[in-house]
Amino acid sequence: MKIIVPMAGRGSRLRPHTLTVPKPLIPVAGQPIVHRLVKDIAKVINQPIEEVAFILGDPAFFGDDVVESLTQLANDLGAKASIYRQDKPLGTGHAIMSAKPSLSGPAVVAYADTLIRADFNLDEEADAVIWVKQVEHPEAFGVVKLNERNEIVELVEKPKEFVSDQAVIGIYYFKDIAVLKDELQYVLDNNIIHGGEYQINDGIKGMMAKGKVFKTGQVDEWMDCGNKTVTVETNGRMLGFLQQDGEENLVSPNVVLNNSEIIPPCYIGDNVILTNATVGPNVSIGTDCVIENTSVKNAIISNHSTIKNANLDDAMIGNYVEFDGHFKTISIGDYSVLK
Repeated sequence: MKIIVPMAGRGSRLRPHTLTVPKPLIPVAGQPIVHRLVKDIAKVINQPIEEVAFILGDPAFFGDDVVESLTQLANDLGAKASIYRQDKPLGTGHAIMSAKPSLSGPAVVAYADTLIRADFNLDEEADAVIWVKQVEHPEAFGVVKLNERNEIVELVEKPKEFVSDQAVIGIYYFKDIAVLKDELQYVLDNNIIHGGEYQINDGIKGMMAKGKVFKTGQVDEWMDCGNKTVTVETNGRMLGFLQQDGEENLVSPNVVLNNSEIIPPCYIGDNVILTNATVGPNVSIGTDCVIENTSVKNAIISNHSTIKNANLDDAMIGNYVEFDGHFKTISIGDYSVLK
């Protein structure tokens, strides 16, 4: 089994955090989004992973440190890491085709801006599986249309009239992804464009037109990481799941507590100093941070940051930040928000 991970986007909705860190490497519950996604897929697929192919963007942004991190992620799963580049942002279908040498055999395609909780049961009769989640407002999503045999016969983007309430979440299985590759090659060769881009859906529709059987897979939880608000919410939900699972080591044993309290669930990394602080619930703090005279809940704080004299709720703070709630002198970059 292979896992194909398109992750070349810049994550504009998560600015300013994604001005310096690629969105899939933003930490959620103590791990980068893409790390959690790939590990969770490998766990629920319950098959040996032979290769993980990552499709990255500009090397100036997705640099050597990103490649090293992703290579280690694949190696930890006993898999080969393949790194590809999508030189232009030309859509989901174009991104997948950037990894053309890896497009053979059984494979899962997963876009690195979402997290899941699921039990994957691969239907042996299906040529492909598209994972979906029941949603309250299907008009805001791409949804699947099913026939009487519960096979997918159509993909409909943001339907104005009700088609179904089963929204596509961006995770797909192909019994042989070479079939998708051939259909996407046709899309590229014939310049079939929607929304100014080459879309995976057009390759899938080509497969359906040739009689390939698509089934749905269900996820228990679908957690978005598209913008700051939902990413902070996802962080809290994931911490709750990890606590339910009995996950150990959510709080590093070398955290220094000076007249401070930790309210679970929280993730706290190494070399964090808490002084006169209340942390939690639903807080993730990276390594080498100092939190002083502060109350913080429902928040993500990345590495090497210092927070003082603050009362934070629904907060997302990046790396090497110095924030003093009693500030008089400030230096704030593009897309920053203080409320």
